[in-house]
Amino acid sequence: MVDPSTAVPLRADDTRPRRARPVTPVSLHDRRAYGALDLGTNNCRLLIARPADDGFVIIDAFSRIVRLGEGLASNGRLCDAAIDRAVSALVVCGEKLRRRRVHIARSVATEACRQASNGAQFIERVRHETGIALDIISTEEEARLAMLGCSALLEPGEAPALIFDIGGGSTELILVDTTGPQPRAVNWFSAPWGVVSLTEVEPTDQADEAGRIAAYARMRARVADAFAPFAPHLPAVATDAARLLGTSGTVTTLASVHLQLPSYNRRAIDGLVVPAEAMRGISQQLAALPVAERALLPCIGTERADLVVAGCAILEAILDMFPAKRLCVADRGIREGILRTLMARDGCGW
Repeated sequence: MVDPSTAVPLRADDTRPRRARPVTPVSLHDRRAYGALDLGTNNCRLLIARPADDGFVIIDAFSRIVRLGEGLASNGRLCDAAIDRAVSALVVCGEKLRRRRVHIARSVATEACRQASNGAQFIERVRHETGIALDIISTEEEARLAMLGCSALLEPGEAPALIFDIGGGSTELILVDTTGPQPRAVNWFSAPWGVVSLTEVEPTDQADEAGRIAAYARMRARVADAFAPFAPHLPAVATDAARLLGTSGTVTTLASVHLQLPSYNRRAIDGLVVPAEAMRGISQQLAALPVAERALLPCIGTERADLVVAGCAILEAILDMFPAKRLCVADRGIREGILRTLMARDGCGW
């Protein structure tokens, strides 16, 4: 059937046949909006995008720190205050998804909901109050989506690369082979430490600097123990050839401190390559500061001041295990991986 809006008009005295300009499937896909929601242990993030020739174009976004995993390490449950914060953020996400007339969306929940004894009840409350159906994904699926979302930023090279995602309740490590047409995960590992869970078991808010440094050392040791089963599976790669890509609030925050940005700027951070030693130095400096002083630093502030040290400890444990000379920073991850997957299934994208 010809779309009347695309037909070429005929003059009354012109009986020659005319061909309508075809409507291609791509034009339909270009109008479709796709949604990706990632509810983590610390953050609630949403992206809404439309397909484009070189990937997709973001048309709406939302991010809020909700600390869903607060208190989870000590009592095994999502507390009422954390649930209320998360539901409040998800109400905003639901409104955005409806307002943008999203064609298809996927909403995932990660470590906090995997661990919590009342995770299923929380999921049901979210569905009832917001209309969002959260899918509690496995650690393997979390790692796969993170790789899909950020692997395009890997530096060129032949040796296997390591991608890591420092979350609120866990850290995913993905060993990636890039010799084929598409990056391929050859091994992966999930450690049960993220910025929220590690901070709760090893608080660093001691009054004196010596106490803070000692607490930081305990954090690093705890994470190193968790990584120990995975370390033997990493290839021996020369420092100059080792490729390391990090996606998380930790690495984007430390990169912002490295650049001395007055406020966060995604354009300056996404894809930035930073010397690993510079990130180590910043990590150790932050670990020695009291929380109040960390809160005064641009791009950290009060929301991240108490959690950033745990992220630093995890990052240093990764650098100890995989001593790359440089670190590439990604401000992208699970949400982008979801969008790529949804669009590919619809026949537009990669």
